[in-house]
Amino acid sequence: MPKSAPEDRETEGPLDESEANPVRPYVDLGGVKILPREGLHLRLEIEEGSKRVVAIGLDYAGSTLQVQPFAAPRSSGLWHEIRDQIADQIGKQGGTTTLREGPFGPELVAEIPVAAGQDTTESTRLARFIGVDGPRWFLRGVIAGEGAINEEAAVQIEDLFRSIVVVRGSTPMPPRDLIPLRMPATPAGPSEPTEI
Repeated sequence: MPKSAPEDRETEGPLDESEANPVRPYVDLGGVKILPREGLHLRLEIEEGSKRVVAIGLDYAGSTLQVQPFAAPRSSGLWHEIRDQIADQIGKQGGTTTLREGPFGPELVAEIPVAAGQDTTESTRLARFIGVDGPRWFLRGVIAGEGAINEEAAVQIEDLFRSIVVVRGSTPMPPRDLIPLRMPATPAGPSEPTEI
């Protein structure tokens, strides 16, 4: 499968560790590094049984962005294949997906049914699934909240996605394996763990 990425990915992001500016004050989360910015809140999504970090949740400008970095082959991309699987999964949950061309290439706009009992008047929620194939990695993002419906908010959350640096590491990994994520090392001094 061909790779799917914006033409300016190597300069505008999401960047590979080898392309990032080493002096920028990134927060190191293992497989990804995040550039702190005003109003950005970070959540680690932990798998119940294994206690491993399976995704990074970023709350910013009225939107949420969930990111996951995966190992990928050097020469081919994963996004085309993974996109089809996401569409199938959402279809099985009774949702619908629309494929459209977005700022990162093809993206899926999904209407996902909201489980009964959740505190909302809406029966579906909108989410945008975005993906970028990089050198030996694939970065998946899910945008919800304002960034899925409002163009100005979308620009801010897309900019945040572009600022992410993927740290693939040199360990051999099968394609599609999640690149390990971890808690950030706490900076010295008292700090609120969720604020970056």
